Amino acid sequence: MLVRNARPDELPRVGELRVRAYTEQGVLAPDSPYAPVLRALGTSGIGEVLVAVDGDDLLGTVTLRPFQEDSEITVSPDEAEVRALAVAPHAQRRGVGRLLLRTVVERAARAGTAHLVLSTQPVMVAARRLYASEGFVRLPERDWSPQPGLPLLAYGLRLDSARRD
Repeated sequence: MLVRNARPDELPRVGELRVRAYTEQGVLAPDSPYAPVLRALGTSGIGEVLVAVDGDDLLGTVTLRPFQEDSEITVSPDEAEVRALAVAPHAQRRGVGRLLLRTVVERAARAGTAHLVLSTQPVMVAARRLYASEGFVRLPERDWSPQPGLPLLAYGLRLDSARRD
């Protein structure tokens, strides 16, 4: 298994993987207005879209997005955001999510990011456990909701104290 930057020609497949993973977990309705956002994430050229692959098999993805003025969760230029961590249903429980998360933490640290933040849904229990096990802590003051009935929980990791396993 290898983690690398997604190639431009892979971005449509990456978007579909995100939507399929979230839909099959029951955290995204197939007709959700957020599905097109997930499909398009990273196509603007802002941030790094990473993929975990095994040969030609796309196993998972995560996006590292630097601070942007329009961010819902990052508040300063020394922060970056983890977006859309998703593992293909057939690849779950194989350590793909943990490898992607560790890689994005390493990349953010190398880029000089002081604080890495992310949002997740309360029902994403496995993801929340993963974040906590990798040193992320809850930031309840940054919880937010992109639409009624969809609360998002914020987590953060200070990179000067991040685990370096």
